[in-house]
Amino acid sequence: MGSKVAIHKITIPTPFSVGDVNVYLVEGDALTLVDAGPKTSEAWNMLKKRLKELGFVPADLDQIVLTHHHPDHIGLLDFFDIDLPVLGHRLNAPWLCRDVAFFKRQSEFFLTLAKQLGVPEKFAEKMANFDLSIYSCTHPLTTAIKEGDKVDGLPGFTVMETPGHAQSHIVLYNEKNGRMIGGDHLIKTISSNPLLEMPDKGKERPRPQLQYNKSLKRLLDMPISVVYPGHREEIFEPHRLIRHRLERQHERAINVWHLLKMKKMTAFALCKLLFPSAYEREFLFAISETVAQLDYLENLGKVNKQLEDGVWIFSTNDEEVKK
Repeated sequence: MGSKVAIHKITIPTPFSVGDVNVYLVEGDALTLVDAGPKTSEAWNMLKKRLKELGFVPADLDQIVLTHHHPDHIGLLDFFDIDLPVLGHRLNAPWLCRDVAFFKRQSEFFLTLAKQLGVPEKFAEKMANFDLSIYSCTHPLTTAIKEGDKVDGLPGFTVMETPGHAQSHIVLYNEKNGRMIGGDHLIKTISSNPLLEMPDKGKERPRPQLQYNKSLKRLLDMPISVVYPGHREEIFEPHRLIRHRLERQHERAINVWHLLKMKKMTAFALCKLLFPSAYEREFLFAISETVAQLDYLENLGKVNKQLEDGVWIFSTNDEEVKK
C-alpha cells in the first residue's frame, strides 16, 4: 500500500446514551481498524455494510487498534477471527478476557469507595456491578502499546498515552500532517467523563480529572490539524475546544466550591445536588463527575475532607477559587 495513509470514518449505532460511535478504517501499510464498536448484531451489520462500501470485508483487516477499553469501543472484537491481532494499552487486557479476579477486585474497590463517598447500598451496587455481557470474552489483547511507540502498518503515527476518560486511553498522532485519531479524548459537542477506576495494585486511586486536564494540556503544545473523535464530527480547531473544555471544568469546580461553602457534605449528597435527575439513571457517570471536581479542588487546596465513621465529609475554606 505504500506510505500514504487514508482514514475512513465509520459511524456505528450503540445501545448506550452517548449515541453513535465512530471507528476508523485506516489504509496504510496494513489495513487497520481503530476501535471496534459495541457488541450488538446491529453494530456488526453496519460495520460490514460500510466496509463493503469501501471495498473490503472483515477478513481483509490486518489488525485492530483500541483507543480504550469502554464497551462501545471493544464490543465487536468477538465477531472477528480470533487470530486477528489486537493492539492497545496494557490496561485493556483484563477487560477483554473477563479476568474473574480482576472484576472481583473491581467490585471490592468500588464497594469500599462507595462507603467512603457516603453512597447508599443500592447505588453502591450500581458502582460495583459490571455487565460483563457487553465486554469481549474470547479475543485477547495480543500486543500492548505505550507512549512513544510506532504501530506497524500505520506510517507516521505515534502512540500517546492520554489517561483521564479511561486509564487505558491512547491516541494516535501524526506529527507530519497533524492528524490525530483521538478516541474519546476530545469530542466536539460533549465533554468526556473522567471516570472513576480501580488503581493498579499497590497504587493510590487515580484522579482522572487531574489526569485528563494534564492530557488535554499536552495537546495545546502540538500542531494538530484535525482530530478524528470516537463520537460526533471531526474537530478542526482542537486548541480552541481544549481551552473551552478546561474553562468549563474550572467553572463547574467553582460551582461545587460554592455549594460546599454553604454546608459540608458527603460526595453522594453533593452528587444529588449537581445531578438531581441524572444521578439515579447514570450513577457512575454522575458520581465520577462529582469526585472529579472534588479532586480538582482538593489539588488546589480549596477543600478539606475529614473521615467520620468511614465516610469522607467535604468542606471548604474561605478563600475564593480563582482561575
